[in-house]
Amino acid sequence: MRKILIITVLLLAFNASGQSINDYYTIAAENNPELKAKYKEFEAALQRIPQVSSLADPSLSMGYFISPVETRLGPQNLRFSLSQMFPWFGTLKAQKNAATLMAESKYQAFLNTKNQLFYQVATVYYPLYELRNLMEIEQENIKILTSYKKIANAKFQNGNGNLVDILRVDIMLKDAETNLGILNKKEPALKSWLNSILNRKYDEAIVVSREITVSDLPVNYRKDAISTNPMLQELELKKQASEAGIEVAKKQGSPKLGLGLDYVFVGTGMNNSPDSGKDVIMPMVTVSLPIFRKKYNAAISEAKLMQESYSFQKEAVEDKLNGTYYKFVFELEKERDLLKLYEEQVVTLSKSLNLLLTYYSNANKDFEEVLRMQQELLKYQKMQLSSRTSYHIKLAELDYLTAKQF
Repeated sequence: MRKILIITVLLLAFNASGQSINDYYTIAAENNPELKAKYKEFEAALQRIPQVSSLADPSLSMGYFISPVETRLGPQNLRFSLSQMFPWFGTLKAQKNAATLMAESKYQAFLNTKNQLFYQVATVYYPLYELRNLMEIEQENIKILTSYKKIANAKFQNGNGNLVDILRVDIMLKDAETNLGILNKKEPALKSWLNSILNRKYDEAIVVSREITVSDLPVNYRKDAISTNPMLQELELKKQASEAGIEVAKKQGSPKLGLGLDYVFVGTGMNNSPDSGKDVIMPMVTVSLPIFRKKYNAAISEAKLMQESYSFQKEAVEDKLNGTYYKFVFELEKERDLLKLYEEQVVTLSKSLNLLLTYYSNANKDFEEVLRMQQELLKYQKMQLSSRTSYHIKLAELDYLTAKQF
């Protein structure tokens, strides 16, 4: 019984604090089918390595002489041939190197997909956090307006207030209730969206953190980490694979060597020679003659052109990442400054509102100003929440740019 009680308390504490976004990163990494598909591509690429680094299968042939060929030692009845072709020296190593580099590029593509997935989680998790806090703000706003209506009603019944004050509160209450209803309808859509990214049932419960802090970023936050972005690493590895492909094409344009052995079964001859009926063993050497150079030259040119293409692609991605980095840093600093402003405004407006409400309760004045101040406070509370959400989404994108590991 005591153990059950402890578990219950822990579960309640967990639900109260919510799940951090890192928890959902882990779930997404384990469940997302797109990420699984990318990893399977990497595993498939690994299987290419033993294929290109192995020798071709040996050839075994058999021939039966329907009409035996008579020789001095006897008739030839049956012939076996076994041969093995060998590529030019270093060809298999070059092919293995190229395949290994391409497999490593597939792994970088997998890492990039994982980072994209984490960013997708962030783009839904933080709006869901914002939505649920907006719902709390609207609920609190309805409670406050309801209390205002009671005060206005009491003052009106005592002859110290105006009917207009009550009607003003009613209008604002209907607005708040409508907003709350819209937010309630929006929540299932965000939940199902996040669950689809997590590859779970659309209506499975989502628990978000109650509070998300915002801290100042250090100067040049993760700037040096841009070079580790998997997109750049993938293109660099493809470039290296193309360079290895040039070597492969050159090696394939070299002669191939073959070693073989023929074995001929010879029957007993008509003469009395001591070697009569002795089988024939004949070693063989084969050399391919790659005289048609057009296809080999084209393969070398193809590999060189792809190497240049990957170089240009990498340069373009690197420029884009660097440019986008400073854009996000500016936007994060802007959101941080706005958030500080909104926090100060909320504190000031809360104090002013309390003073106005006290003044209204003791006198028949400034109720319209009380309502206006309440709406102003509500606006800044929502802006504060929106700015915090926007900050974390932009930070998530900056972390994607710099390939942050979680």
